[in-house]
Amino acid sequence: MKIGNLDLGEMPLFLAPMEDVTYKSFRYMCKKYGADVMITEFVSSEALIRDIQKTKQKMTLFDFDRPVAIQIYGHDINSMVEAAKVAEESQPDFIDINYGCPMKKIIRHGAGAAMLLDPDKMQRMTEAIVKAVKLPVTAKTRLGWDENSKIIVNVAERLQDAGVAALAIHGRTRSMLYTGEADWSLIADVKNNPRMTIPIIGNGDINGPEKAKAFLEQSGVDALMIGRGSIGRPWIFSEVKHYLKTGELLPPPTVAEVVQNVRDQLNMSIEWKDNVRSGILMMRRHFARYFPSLPNFREHRIKLLQAETIEEVQESLSLIEELYGEIRVDYSNVSLK
Repeated sequence: MKIGNLDLGEMPLFLAPMEDVTYKSFRYMCKKYGADVMITEFVSSEALIRDIQKTKQKMTLFDFDRPVAIQIYGHDINSMVEAAKVAEESQPDFIDINYGCPMKKIIRHGAGAAMLLDPDKMQRMTEAIVKAVKLPVTAKTRLGWDENSKIIVNVAERLQDAGVAALAIHGRTRSMLYTGEADWSLIADVKNNPRMTIPIIGNGDINGPEKAKAFLEQSGVDALMIGRGSIGRPWIFSEVKHYLKTGELLPPPTVAEVVQNVRDQLNMSIEWKDNVRSGILMMRRHFARYFPSLPNFREHRIKLLQAETIEEVQESLSLIEELYGEIRVDYSNVSLK
C-alpha cells in the first residue's frame, strides 16, 4: 500500500488518532508492538494558526513515529489551509483531515463528522488543502451523519476527486457515536466501488486478531486502523500481525508483563511532560483499561486511578504484580464501549 510515494508495505496497521490517548508514550508502546503508521492526536486548526503552544505540542514528532501523520480539524476552509501549512513545517510524512470525530465539542463548531452534513464544503476544503501543501493528504470519516444519510460511497468518490491519497473509514454514523456495531459492509462497498483507486483503510470494533481477520476478509481493505482496542492493549498490533500471518493466536501477556509495560509508559509520560503529576494524570485512562477481567480487582483499580504520586502508583503496581503476576490477562469479554 502507498500513500503518495510513501510505501507502507502489505496490509499496514494504523494507530487511530485519539484525543488525550495517542501522545508520545502511548504511540511509542504501540510502535514497539508492531503498529506501522502513527497519527497524532487531532489538532484544532484555529488553535494552530493562533500559535497556542499546548496545541503545537501535539505535533511534536519523534524518530520512532515514522511514518506518521498530523491530523487537523476545523470548519473554516481558510483556517484549515493555513493549519495544514503549519503542520507541514513539522515534517510529518503526510497530513490527515479529521472528518469523523463525533464528539459534541467538535461537532458544535461544524468540524469533524459535522462536515458530513455538507459534502460540497468537505470537497472544497479538501481540494484547497491538497493544493496548499506538498505532502500527501489523507482523510478519516464515517459512514454518514445518521441512519438515513449513509452517504459514504459518494463522499469517498468526492474525496478521491479532491485529491486525497488514502481514506480511512470508521464503520459507524455520527449519531451512533461508539454504540452499536460497526458496519463493515459499507466499507466494503467503498473498497469494491470500481471508481475508487486510492487505498481504503478500515476502522471500527477491532478488539482482537480474529475480528481483524474477519473484517479484512469481509471488506478487502488495504489496511486496518485500530483505535480503542489498543488502549490497555498496545500489543494488539503484534497479535493481529501474527494471526494474519500464521492463523495462530499469541498467548496473552501475564500481569507481570503488563505491569512492566505500564511502568515503561508511565516513565515516558513523566519524562515527556517533565512533571510527575501531569504524567500520572495522562496515564489514568490507560490505568483503567490495562488489567481487564482480573478477579477482585476493583479496589486495586481505584487506587491506581486515585494515585497522586509516583510512589503511590509504584506501590499499587508492585502489589498487583505480587498478587496476580503469573495470571494471563483475558481479553475475551473486554468491551470497547
